[in-house]
Amino acid sequence: MIAPADLRRRLKAGDELAFLDLREEGPFSRAQPLFAVNLPLSRLELDVARLVPRRGVPVALFDDGEGLAERGRRVLGNLGYTDVDVVAGGLAAWQAAGGEVFRDVNVPSKAFGEWVEHHCHTPMIDALALKRLLDSGGDVVVLDSRPFNEYRAMTIPTSVDCPGAELVLRARGAAPSPDTLVVVNCAGRTRSIIGAQSLINAGLPNPVKALENGTIGWHLAGLELELGACRRAPPPSSADLAWARTVAADVARRTGVRTIDAAQLARFEAEDVSLFRFDVRSPEEYIAGHATTFASAPGGQLVQATDEFVGIRGARLVLADDDGVRAAMTASWLRQLGWDHVFVLDGGLAGRIDAVGPAAPEPRLSLPGLAVDEVAALLAKGVAQVVDLARSPAYLAGHIPGAWFAIRSRFAQDLGALPPSELLILTSPDGRLGANAVADAAEATGRDIVGSLAGGTQAWVASGRSLEAGPTRLASPPDDIYRRPYEGTDNSDAAMRAYIDWELELVAQIRRDGTANFRPLPCSR
Repeated sequence: MIAPADLRRRLKAGDELAFLDLREEGPFSRAQPLFAVNLPLSRLELDVARLVPRRGVPVALFDDGEGLAERGRRVLGNLGYTDVDVVAGGLAAWQAAGGEVFRDVNVPSKAFGEWVEHHCHTPMIDALALKRLLDSGGDVVVLDSRPFNEYRAMTIPTSVDCPGAELVLRARGAAPSPDTLVVVNCAGRTRSIIGAQSLINAGLPNPVKALENGTIGWHLAGLELELGACRRAPPPSSADLAWARTVAADVARRTGVRTIDAAQLARFEAEDVSLFRFDVRSPEEYIAGHATTFASAPGGQLVQATDEFVGIRGARLVLADDDGVRAAMTASWLRQLGWDHVFVLDGGLAGRIDAVGPAAPEPRLSLPGLAVDEVAALLAKGVAQVVDLARSPAYLAGHIPGAWFAIRSRFAQDLGALPPSELLILTSPDGRLGANAVADAAEATGRDIVGSLAGGTQAWVASGRSLEAGPTRLASPPDDIYRRPYEGTDNSDAAMRAYIDWELELVAQIRRDGTANFRPLPCSR
């Protein structure tokens, strides 16, 4: 066990520590410590090696007192992790000890965005003012700093997509006149603020502003969003690339980013210290050719959602690109976010490209499973039931006819409600989660006969069999996923307003919490 007060001291010290919250994303999003990384117990075997690659690192497991942390400690022990503690008393003890709790997801990055705006006074323009400027033909360009898929879902009319790490690289080409107003937007506030401040920190001669409250603010002002846009900022000219390299290097220097060579990287790799290597280019570039030792982490998203890529506070992060701009700018923000050990690889990915296509999938488990034809025959005889462990949106979109939705961490509460059958068959999208959960289901139900579908629901579909959709059979409440108020166009106005209000309160919460080490550059304008 580790007491909450001791854990807070370790977080402040900045030493290596994996602080993992094992609850599902729904309850996690409603109340969590600032630097807890959400890794649900139901997916622990699938995701822990990516988020916590070093098995000797200190690990602290967190829950709400429902026993998930102790179960997770046993799982991690079986996987070879050697220094695993449970946070004594869970969420209630954390609060009783004076620990601040936060809601939503990716909170450290979002809180940092508000901290930057508060300390740097990042210039902003509201939706109605921008609309008047656009309608009057004003000299303005709107750069949407989100990934292309988010941009296509909804954006500001006339905007062009330019994800966060690309802004310094492409802004001069998108706004060739230094008199053009550059407005950076996202769905809410964080990426607008960080994007605009990136251009300001880099010394872009243009006037730069963040769109206040992003697409949410645009919608709440009664304005129409554009759906399905496909405009992208142009690639940089040779002159723009030279300028971007110079200013990015200067920003990196001012924030204390260090550059390492191949020999130093090799020494890092040989040491018993947590190390993450990230390719911060776009996903399309990564697929076209990448180094297998570097994971894809587009720079803007690495800053926006660092906890989805790195599960160890105090780890070393080595960033690489092929232009000398995106890695430097991304590293500068991670340093300001409080990551002390951030490095840029000199020469980037040159000479390291050894693979094409998506990253290699996780190795398949050599666990037994029932073949699709065998499962179909058992279902036809009425002697088996299927339990689907996919995340709830995937279950709702399509599942094996008759399958029940269940959350692995809730087996003890929920599987007992299923009608009796001779055999329980677990499935999941690719079969890995189902295979991992067989022992848990047997323990929770007392059944001796529990199996899994080899290849999961993907194998069922590949065999030519159909799926059914909708909430047909819910053994567990679908509280495994948090519905983000800034995603999609069908969220309620009240939820959007509440989200913006929450973001605006984060600076005060960070002050009360006291575990953050944010250090934004002073505003240069």
